[in-house]
Amino acid sequence: MSSVPDIRIFDDPTALFRGAADEFATRAISAVQSRGRFTVALAGGSTPKSLYTLLATNTSLPWNKIYFFFGDERHVPPDHPESNYRMVREALLSKIPIPAENVFRMPAENPDASKAAEAYEQTLRNFFNPAPGQFPRFDMVLLGMGPDGHTASLFPGIPVLQEKSHWVVSDWMEKFKTHRITLTLPVLNNAAVVMFLVSGQDKASTLKEVLQGKQPGELFPSKLIKPNGELIWMVDRAAAAQLSGAS
Repeated sequence: MSSVPDIRIFDDPTALFRGAADEFATRAISAVQSRGRFTVALAGGSTPKSLYTLLATNTSLPWNKIYFFFGDERHVPPDHPESNYRMVREALLSKIPIPAENVFRMPAENPDASKAAEAYEQTLRNFFNPAPGQFPRFDMVLLGMGPDGHTASLFPGIPVLQEKSHWVVSDWMEKFKTHRITLTLPVLNNAAVVMFLVSGQDKASTLKEVLQGKQPGELFPSKLIKPNGELIWMVDRAAAAQLSGAS
C-alpha cells in the first residue's frame, strides 16, 4: 500500500527550506516535462511559508504550468490575517508570473463552511475529472505538522478522520471556536508524493511518536498520512532530536 517514509534530516531550518525548494523544483520540472503540468496542494503555517518565500525567488520554474490548490483553510475571507490563501499570496503568488487561473483557493468567505467545502470539492472534480469512485491525484501535497500531531485541518479525535468518500469537508473546531475546511485523508493519501516540513524543538516529541511510536493515529493524525505514492519527511535537527537512529 504505502511506501516506507523517506526521512531527511537537515542541520537547521535554512537548510531544510533549501532542500524542500530543491525537491519541489525537481518534481515540478519533471512533471511538466512528462505530463505538461504540476499540481500541488499547499499547506498553511509558518514552516511552509518559509518555503514559499524561497520558491518565490526561483525564476526558472515553469510557473505557467504549475497549478496550486490548498490542503486546508480557515473559515475567513481571503484578505483576513488568518487566511492561508492570503499568506501564500503574500509570500509567493504575488511575486511569481503565475496565471490567475492556475490558483484555486477555497471559497472560505462563504458564511456556510459546509457549502464552501462542497464548492471546493466540485472545483477539484472539474479540474481532475477522475473516474467514478476515484480520488484526485495531486503530483505533490505539502503538509506541516502541529505540536499536537495535526496536519492540514485534521485534528486529533475529530470525526472527519473517518471520512471515506468526500474529498473536502468542514468541521467545527471547539478549541478554536471556528470551522476549518480541509481535504480528507483519502485525497491526501492518493497523492504521488506527500512532503512534510517540520521544524523546531517543540515538534520533537510528537515527531518521534508519529514516526516511531505506537499510539493510534486518531490521536496523532499525521500518522494517518500513508500515501500510495511517496512520503517524504523534511525535518530539521531540532525536530528530529528524539528520533532513535537519527544521526
